[in-house]
Amino acid sequence: MRTIRTSDGILGRRNIEEEEEEQQQQLNINTSSSSSSTSTSSKTQKWLKRRERLLVILGIILHAVYMLSIFDIYFKSPIVHGMDPIPPRFKQPPAKRLVLLVADGLRADKFFEPDSEGKFRAPFLRSVIKDKGRWGVSHARPPTESRPGHVAIIAGFYEDPSAVTKGWKANPVEFDSVFNQSRHTFAFGSPDIIPIFCGALPHSTWNTYPHEFEDFATDASFLDEWSFDQFQSLLNSSNDDPKLKQVLLQDNLVIFLHLLGCDSNGHAHRPYSSIYLNNVRVVDRIAEGVYNLVESFFKDNQTAYVFTADHGMSDKGSHGDGHPANTDTPLVAWGAGVKYPKRVFHTSHPDDGFRFVDEHMHDMPTPRDWGLSTTERVDVNQADIAPLMSALLGLPCPVNSVGNLPLGYINLSEAEEVEAVVANTKQILSQFLRKSQLKQTNSLRFKTYKPLEKYYSFVEQIEDLLSGKDYKAAMEISYTLRRLSLEGLHYFQTYDWFMLMTMVTLGYIGWMVYLVLHVLQSYTSFPGNVYRKTNQVYLCGFLLMGVISVLMFLERSPPLYHVYSSMTVFLWTQIFSEYPFLKAMWKTLSGSKVDVIMKLLATCAVSIFILEFLVYSFTERKLYTLYFLIAGVVASIYLLTSVRERSLAPVFVWVSCWFLSIFTLMPAEIPDNTLLVFASGAIIILIGVGARCFESSIQGHKNWLGMLKYDQQNPSSPMLFYVQILLVGLSSGMVWLSTSHRTQNQELLILHQLVNWLIAGFSMVLPLFSPTGLVSRLTSIFLGFAPPFLLLSIGYEAVFYSALALVLMAWILFECAVYSFRRTQADSNFLKNVKGKIILGYDERCLQLSDMRVPLIFMVLFNVAFFGTGNFASIASFEISSVYRFITVFSPFLMAALLIFKLFIPFMLVICAFSAVTKLIRVSRLGCYFLVILCSDVMTIHFFFLVRNTGSWMEIGNSISHFGIVSAQVVFVLLLFALTNIYTKDIQIESRRSSSLKAM
Repeated sequence: MRTIRTSDGILGRRNIEEEEEEQQQQLNINTSSSSSSTSTSSKTQKWLKRRERLLVILGIILHAVYMLSIFDIYFKSPIVHGMDPIPPRFKQPPAKRLVLLVADGLRADKFFEPDSEGKFRAPFLRSVIKDKGRWGVSHARPPTESRPGHVAIIAGFYEDPSAVTKGWKANPVEFDSVFNQSRHTFAFGSPDIIPIFCGALPHSTWNTYPHEFEDFATDASFLDEWSFDQFQSLLNSSNDDPKLKQVLLQDNLVIFLHLLGCDSNGHAHRPYSSIYLNNVRVVDRIAEGVYNLVESFFKDNQTAYVFTADHGMSDKGSHGDGHPANTDTPLVAWGAGVKYPKRVFHTSHPDDGFRFVDEHMHDMPTPRDWGLSTTERVDVNQADIAPLMSALLGLPCPVNSVGNLPLGYINLSEAEEVEAVVANTKQILSQFLRKSQLKQTNSLRFKTYKPLEKYYSFVEQIEDLLSGKDYKAAMEISYTLRRLSLEGLHYFQTYDWFMLMTMVTLGYIGWMVYLVLHVLQSYTSFPGNVYRKTNQVYLCGFLLMGVISVLMFLERSPPLYHVYSSMTVFLWTQIFSEYPFLKAMWKTLSGSKVDVIMKLLATCAVSIFILEFLVYSFTERKLYTLYFLIAGVVASIYLLTSVRERSLAPVFVWVSCWFLSIFTLMPAEIPDNTLLVFASGAIIILIGVGARCFESSIQGHKNWLGMLKYDQQNPSSPMLFYVQILLVGLSSGMVWLSTSHRTQNQELLILHQLVNWLIAGFSMVLPLFSPTGLVSRLTSIFLGFAPPFLLLSIGYEAVFYSALALVLMAWILFECAVYSFRRTQADSNFLKNVKGKIILGYDERCLQLSDMRVPLIFMVLFNVAFFGTGNFASIASFEISSVYRFITVFSPFLMAALLIFKLFIPFMLVICAFSAVTKLIRVSRLGCYFLVILCSDVMTIHFFFLVRNTGSWMEIGNSISHFGIVSAQVVFVLLLFALTNIYTKDIQIESRRSSSLKAM
């Protein structure tokens, strides 16, 4: 019996010289061929290897670049520079100073509703709503994260969704804010937020606590107390510091307190927990304390107060998407320049068609349990808060602000109201004019925004009406001009949309066509010469690339525009350079029989149907349930008819598929269930024992023996197996121990943390020392990754790990049966390939049309792994509590790394099974990888057109997530191939070639 062993390499490619030597030994090749022929063959081998490396690199670069294209097309940064601030023409500003309190992560409903005893959690702010000020709901726009939320509140514009990827950098893009326009700003709070606005601001005084204070295992309300104490110390210090006192007594002063407690407690304990709800009371006490301190210090009634939140908190303790729990935040304003409460006696309003940025209707009814139905509610978009604060201080709006001044809050005379609105409108108009100017300067064929071609007539008309004191008409025209200016900003935001969409679409199609040509040339028995190229095509391609680049240079297009066009032209140049092969392919297809053409079309149709099924499964996870219910029945029937020996394999395949089908019916938000995670350890141990029993009993089944168990004379060592079982048991025990101790004592012991890290790390190394038989190695990999996955699990996803492993084993059994059933055809094709395709490795055959099922099944299993650990396709699907058995102190990079590693573990199991399948059916893993990428790109181009920038922002956020996930598969599938190759490269399979030759 001859064995093969895969050597290292990113996709498990074998050394070609060794393959040639083995081929010569097995096939008794005559070594009397000429030295020139050998030299040519060696050069060809090296050229083919180099070509494939370049193809993989090109794929990574292309997907990375085209992934960025959606931000150039849909979500370009709205920031432009060069506008002058436009202050409102007030005689006297309504307030001398302003206090901004932002309770990070505070949900509107938890703030306004009563507790279980009927008492309200924020009695002070509730008294303000009833007696002193105005209230409403501030509607945030996704991504509902801290940075974009604070930018909207303080700077008045919505950062493009890619801003969330910038993390908490101080100012990756410079922008104006209320703080910039102020005379001086005092700020205290989180080190992740305060430096964004004050880090480079000379007229500011600020302080933050250390990152180590943000420990999710504790009650984080002390962070809010810290901010209050800092402000109190500041006021006390001013009594002994005349300079500080002088700064405090200036007008146009802003005081900002960032209160992080609700956000940290919401992540750690959920917004329904007593800790989170008690933090609402803490925030209310701080608001009362700040109010009393300020009023007793200044004693002039010239302070305005604004209390709000940057985002809410979902029921599972996360935020990011457009769910109302994340977008609805409280807004309370009172003090100098703010209107007093207004009583209302109607509780229902007709739908006037107005929609906020989170798609909420205007004048939505107030929930009855809030007890505020008789007090007028004024909802705003989150960006409207910046113009409100600017107007209260008599300052210009931030120059990039797109917020509308909410007149329902500010107490001004009719003339001052119009002046404030006009200043707000002119600020937005100045942005439009600046964008129009920049685009006109850079465009060879400029198309203006026609509704504002004569914008100056609007401005002149407003000024004439103000002079004549016709304030009502001036207000109406100002609103019209503001609406047109915002529409004009959107027009220039999407000015290059059509050109970029066309270019990127052609690029994706070109990449897919080029990939198909490479697979046909290198991995199939399709006739055609891979080496002949048409050089004239390259000359035309480079000329076209140069012309496009010159035109873009004249228009001063961004560098990425040049990259998009160059990559698209390059791909199509490569395709047309294959003209001889294209001609030969067309000749072969046109001369083929009808049944061959029909088989090809049917395979394409089925493939596209399955891939479209996967596209829609991103929004309807239940489709996977239907798929596995059908697949379980079909696969088991096939095994019954194809396997001659009596076996339980059909039953196993059927039960495994039906078991996995349950998990896509589970809620996307994984509920905590420590007992289930603990019990999952026992399930994993049972599966490991079952696999070992299967390996022992397989000796009586000739059909399975040769493929699934390599060497009967080298049985697997029981010691390693027992150690792995012990580690799974220990990890289950640590899940219970760590969680219960952290819950009871509000801390994670260093000892528990150290033990968890050691178990996870040690268990992942052990599979490298396991026997090289297929079942032995795969079982060891399954047991090796079980401990870290259990320690990172919080609920049903721990059971999903076992269900997925069972289905992967069922897939391997199914492929064994398919290959065994078609053995004669496979052997004849295999011998033919030795002469025809030198790119194939030893004991590999050419790809056939029926082999398309392997990448398709892989795509289904790979994508279902996305959803088995929750709704990974949502922007807010990362369950941060998963890492609490390893770390609780806030560390975004380490926490993100642990979350990504947890999500990658199911993918690694799928790819290990994929590697085993390609070895079993004797096809090139690299060839199948290219088919996987082809399938992935069919989905990618669909998701590219599904990206949205209008409508519900929950849908917009998810559409970006879906496109990013599928587009990135070319990269992380490659990375996972490299990682799993460490574990699968030593798997040994019986050589089909040796048995084929013996039979001949």
